[in-house]
Amino acid sequence: MRTIKGPGIFLAQFLGDKAPFNTLEGICKWAASLGFEGVQIPTSDPNILDLKKAAESKTYADEIKGIVNAAGLEITELSTHLQGQLVAVNPAYSELFDVFAAPEVRGNPKARTEWAVNQLKYAAKASKNLGLNAHATFSGALMWHTVYPWPQRPQGLVEAGFKELAARWLPILNEFDANGVDLCYEIHPGEDLHDGISYERFLEATGNHNRACLLYDPSHFVLQCLNYLEYIDIYHEKIKMFHVKDAEFNPTGRSGVYGGYQGWIDRPGRFRSLGDGQVDFKSVFSKLTQYDYAGWAVLEWECCIKHPEDGAREGAPFIKDHIIRVTEKAFDDFAGGAADDAMNKKILGL
Repeated sequence: MRTIKGPGIFLAQFLGDKAPFNTLEGICKWAASLGFEGVQIPTSDPNILDLKKAAESKTYADEIKGIVNAAGLEITELSTHLQGQLVAVNPAYSELFDVFAAPEVRGNPKARTEWAVNQLKYAAKASKNLGLNAHATFSGALMWHTVYPWPQRPQGLVEAGFKELAARWLPILNEFDANGVDLCYEIHPGEDLHDGISYERFLEATGNHNRACLLYDPSHFVLQCLNYLEYIDIYHEKIKMFHVKDAEFNPTGRSGVYGGYQGWIDRPGRFRSLGDGQVDFKSVFSKLTQYDYAGWAVLEWECCIKHPEDGAREGAPFIKDHIIRVTEKAFDDFAGGAADDAMNKKILGL
């Protein structure tokens, strides 16, 4: 077993236009001051990281790494959640997601998809240049509008959807494979990969591609009423990234999983700062450690009540306190004996 690395922090929700949140140097110093040891960097803001440049220039990648290291931190992973979403967009959501794209491809779905695919390919090369072995993204969605089968889905729709989704992602997965980086899909409502079954269908459609891995985030499973601990038992070999995020689900006689179109503050299911929700993190960390998870524990702050800076300040010690330093010996070694083949045979009656 290995001790999980951390605490890390996903910077996406903290970036802003005021210091220290408007520069990579500033936000890294802020994160380090709170006790974080790693940062997961989003790639949608060129003021923080120029993804294309990081892919094409090892010198620039080393400069980015140097800024982070100078603050006493490591880069845990890069993220292309927004770009990954645009690899597969159903027309029903085209206008809503258009804002995620570069201005020059907005309003042009074909050009937007090509741009997103290239962004992911840049991310594979940038990750390699930065010495990283895992990357975070979303799958996008062609079928999400049919998630509840009413009217019933036409026969063959799901199979056709996963075939197309896999076709779009295979060139990207191959690029990640060529660069020695695992592509980790965050399993998330709104994506075609939103639970274990949908991930398995996608994996099968890609020919069980070895780089099609998972970002584990228990908060999304609390909101889906999915067993997030058994999920680790089932998929631990594919879990290469870990977002430490809390959530709670309190259904009422008026509203449940779907939320009634309410805002986050009024929904039965809502994200909370670490320790304020219902996730059993002691069991989560125990299972991931048991299965020799080799990556980082990265705070993703999303809370509809608490201030983000307070969530971050509390999050670093929370994660640190949950990381289990693995034992190097068995607790009953004191009562053990040396290997003795003769004795073993005698005990077995041989």
